[in-house]
Amino acid sequence: MPQTIVEKIAQAHMTEGPDRPLRPGDFLSIRPFHVMTHDNTSAVMSKFKAIGARKIHEPRQLIFALDHDIQNHDEANVKKYRSIEAFAREHGVDFYPAGSGIGHQIMVERGYVLPGSFVVASDSHSNMYGALGAIGTPIVRTDAAAVWATGEFWWQIPRTVQAVLEGKLPEGVTGKDVIITLCGLYNHDEVLNAAVEFCGPGVASLSMDARFSISNMSTEWGPIVAWFPVDEVTIDYLREMHERLLALGVERFSERDFYRWTTDPPRPDEDANYAARIVLDLSQVTPHVSGPDTVQTMHSLAEIEKQKIAIQKAYLLSCVNSRADDLQAAAEVLRGRKIAPGVKFYVGAASAWVQQEAETRGAWQQLLDAGAIPLPPSCGPCIGLGTGLLEKGEVGISATNRNFKGRMGSRDAQCYLASPEVVAASAAAGYIAGPCEWTARTVERNYTELSTHGRPHERVEILPGFPEKIEGRLVFMTQDNVNTDAIYGKDYTYRDDMTPAMMAQVVMQNYDPEFSLRTRPRDVIVGGFNFGTGSSREQAVTCLKAKGFPLVIAGSFSQTYLRNAYNNGFLCIEVPALVERLRRQFAAEIAAKDKTVIPGEHIAIDFTSGTVVWNGERFAFPALGSVPQLLVVAGGAENVVAQKLGLTSQPHNLQPVVTSGD
Repeated sequence: MPQTIVEKIAQAHMTEGPDRPLRPGDFLSIRPFHVMTHDNTSAVMSKFKAIGARKIHEPRQLIFALDHDIQNHDEANVKKYRSIEAFAREHGVDFYPAGSGIGHQIMVERGYVLPGSFVVASDSHSNMYGALGAIGTPIVRTDAAAVWATGEFWWQIPRTVQAVLEGKLPEGVTGKDVIITLCGLYNHDEVLNAAVEFCGPGVASLSMDARFSISNMSTEWGPIVAWFPVDEVTIDYLREMHERLLALGVERFSERDFYRWTTDPPRPDEDANYAARIVLDLSQVTPHVSGPDTVQTMHSLAEIEKQKIAIQKAYLLSCVNSRADDLQAAAEVLRGRKIAPGVKFYVGAASAWVQQEAETRGAWQQLLDAGAIPLPPSCGPCIGLGTGLLEKGEVGISATNRNFKGRMGSRDAQCYLASPEVVAASAAAGYIAGPCEWTARTVERNYTELSTHGRPHERVEILPGFPEKIEGRLVFMTQDNVNTDAIYGKDYTYRDDMTPAMMAQVVMQNYDPEFSLRTRPRDVIVGGFNFGTGSSREQAVTCLKAKGFPLVIAGSFSQTYLRNAYNNGFLCIEVPALVERLRRQFAAEIAAKDKTVIPGEHIAIDFTSGTVVWNGERFAFPALGSVPQLLVVAGGAENVVAQKLGLTSQPHNLQPVVTSGD
């Protein structure tokens, strides 16, 4: 069976899963090549110890890089950083202290990401590793603890969207402009939770820094993987990095690896099965600006420059756009110029190595001479920490990757995103502007859904303790994008006195105040698309368990929610055809703004065959194999890890929510 690159690389790293070629929807256990944690290493340490683990399974898998809150020198943070360093020293883990750089940049410049490898991090911008022909994808802290303890974690194969790049970028147009264009042009969840596989003749014209920017900020676009093919640009980057590491006495790979990557690079099968195809002509792309406060809205530079939107702060920092070429480009824009009065321009390199390179080139001093304010190589303002945050009423323009309201400071401020060149030019002009004039040009939208092959009928063995069938009353939640605050409100999230019974009473309170009163244990919840979006609070899962719901069916789930669900032993299955059918059936109720429809009918789920039956109609879903079944039977990922370590012989924390019948 032909496979996409995600399916092929995942297959090569699989330790448990289907005994056949992998396809979208399959659950499996993965042994990643590396896992990176940053300041949240302390939280992972707590989970690791709570499981009962005492020994790191494979210390060479782990990388710790302190990068988020390094400007914070209060005793609590200093103590946390010391404990992380001591833990790394005790277990022989590669450790990069505050000031070394941002974790994602450390991963690529220090040789931890190789073509064809599967690399994860407990941070959403792990997509960046795809620029080097690897699978890079984010995990949550429980997953990281599982990798520490056992060397592996569970994953689900996403659908793949092929992105064909044609033509060549005009002079002065950057990789940041490409991803801003993609975010604004395809802003209706076309690639949400998918893998995006870039290909086509236009790829060869993109520098490695451009690929890093596109892969990194693809996180804001929606996919969980953004992969680029391995070509001469990739090999040249790896060669330069290899020589730099050898000078330090570090050898991550060999000449044999270079030969393999050159003669037989990782690539998808020619007749692989894609969910959709996007075609982008790079020659049509011009400088664009995202925002304010969302990446889904974009403006051509030619259009927005006319408005002369005044700014008070500008930023060139973060893991997406503060490498040496980015700093050099900004410095060239500012040559002979000064930052405008009333504007503060903050600059931070992606790593200490990057800053050293920028200093060698003279770019760093050029930026300082223009009036830039230097920050240490770290996340800082990008994550809303440290010096230089946006204050109430201010407008900022940034070369970072995320401009959500309140992300970089006050919720009463506004933030736009742009390339380093546009940010530097704006800092000098005092308003959003470019380094030169551009004519607005329309970028053609070219998106095609492809007819994927139907899943063949498949029966799976059921583990002891896992239900063969679940049947219950249908409860249809009509809205898409039900977020975690709607499921479990922020007013309860940080209360330690909330018992399961209390949690059950406030389920979906911010979605439908009557929801808890109208529903009952063993009801089967069917939600819309992108269920569980928003923050990563685990209570948005555990409150549903507390209420006694056996599972949630949805058109699709936020990947963070899905991971939290199975990590807490709670069933979630995607059945988009069922959701579309229910929408047709209950169109009148939806039109009347009824958020919760309870028609009184029952719905049945057969896990042996991967089918849902409602009103005499059958709907298929990917059959759940041993990996997700064990997570449910054991009551979550931490219990599975404890069993694998021999710390317990019996599944515990089992809930009655998985019982069959009504």
